[in-house]
Amino acid sequence: MDDETHVEECATCEGETTHKISIEIIEEGEDDGDGFSREPYRTAECKECGTETSQRMNNA
Repeated sequence: MDDETHVEECATCEGETTHKISIEIIEEGEDDGDGFSREPYRTAECKECGTETSQRMNNA
C-alpha cells in the first residue's frame, strides 16, 4: 500500500477494499455575479470495482 491508498468500506463490493484517495478543490456556485466558492472534496475510488465516492470536506 502506498501513500495514496487506504482500506475502507465499499458499498458495491460489500466489504473492506483498497481505495485510491485524492483531495481536490472544486468551485461551487452559480455564475450570477456573486462569484464561486472553492471547497475541498475527498474522493475515494475502489481499486476492486472502480466505484468512486466524493465527499465535501467541510461537511465531514
